[in-house]
Amino acid sequence: MRSISRRQALGGLGALSLTALTLTACKAAGGGSDKFTILQYEDPTTPQGQGWQKAVELFKAKHPDVTVDVQQTSFDAFRQNAKILLSGNTVPDVVEFNKGNADGGQLASQGLLEPLNDAVTKFGWDKKVSGSMAAFAKYDEEGKAGSGDWYGIPNVGEYVYFYYNKTKFAKAGISEIPTDLASFEDAMDKLQAVGELPISSSASTSQGFNQMWIWYSLVSAEASRKDIDDFMFIRDQVNFNSGAWKDGTERFQQWIDKGYIGSQLGGLSFEQATVNFLSEKAAMLPWNNGMFARIREDASFDWGFFIMPGAQLSMGSSGHLWGVPAKSKNKDLAYDWIETTLSPEVQNLIGQKGGLPLAGDTETISDPLTKELTERFDEVVKADTLSFYPDYPVPGFLDFIQNHMQAMSNKNESADEYLDALQEFYDKGTKD
Repeated sequence: MRSISRRQALGGLGALSLTALTLTACKAAGGGSDKFTILQYEDPTTPQGQGWQKAVELFKAKHPDVTVDVQQTSFDAFRQNAKILLSGNTVPDVVEFNKGNADGGQLASQGLLEPLNDAVTKFGWDKKVSGSMAAFAKYDEEGKAGSGDWYGIPNVGEYVYFYYNKTKFAKAGISEIPTDLASFEDAMDKLQAVGELPISSSASTSQGFNQMWIWYSLVSAEASRKDIDDFMFIRDQVNFNSGAWKDGTERFQQWIDKGYIGSQLGGLSFEQATVNFLSEKAAMLPWNNGMFARIREDASFDWGFFIMPGAQLSMGSSGHLWGVPAKSKNKDLAYDWIETTLSPEVQNLIGQKGGLPLAGDTETISDPLTKELTERFDEVVKADTLSFYPDYPVPGFLDFIQNHMQAMSNKNESADEYLDALQEFYDKGTKD
């Protein structure tokens, strides 16, 4: 199974045990090591994974006397073991880690990651990674994102949209892409009228991300920049029982009640939702660009994609971050590795594969569909209309949200009940 950008290794790389994550470094002249260890969780078949392979080639050519050891783990394994691993005596030299207060912020505030300010200035990374793409690369002393020191560098971006089956849309008499939420719901009514399930989704508490993304996309659709920034960066008080939060959550419950997103989702993972879409059991699939290459290869039908119609903001963010452990024995090599991943050779390769590079040249992309995908991403980044991902602000938020997504999907919890629980969890998490 191929893994996906947002949760790359959840699907196919397999979680490494803590023992397997304990790495051995070899002493070398100059106080460093002649072995350079990279720990990451990108599937080698994805655009990013292919980019990393190119980066390894370039890095080895620049450092022929260094043994490069690329270690693959999983997203979950690293999240669970990161604090123990990075506080040990033998650590990787450079690591890929999840952004957000719950993950990157915790590692930064505990002194487990090296501040990158000097390297950012030296290499000019802030010229390549800026605006919303840099928001979760910086953390303050409390581990809150959006300000403070640089602790990570992303290479790619992500945004969420709906993949759709053009044949099913035509069967339902839908000749144009919906332009707002009302016309989108009208289109889903038409799909149901001809016996089609509008959206393939999932709500398992383990890897059932689709419902969370639909819910947050509906909130984002009516949210302002301030609404999202207050929530993400813990600024002004957030009232979840009002405005876009209440409206989006209530609409989400309506979509569940109307059957737009199917039933019995509590046991489905994102992989099963993807397979259901590819096997033409549903007309649409909400996911990000990490699924682009797979759908292109595996879909036997004509398909396209569109962002949530009429949305003021859309789900999306920078990709995961490269960071340098505070105990890395090869910090200079680690900085050069990050610089290599931002090189034109690597970035443009990622772009050609549909990976949305942050420092690539969109004009070098030859394939029209891939270029369209990238141009749309460039537009939303320039307009500053990305709303990030909802699990970033507080520790434990991902598990909390997924549990409640399952409860709502099973009709065991109402929108109001979820919003009350959300308010309590968020308030507690932001005060601890």
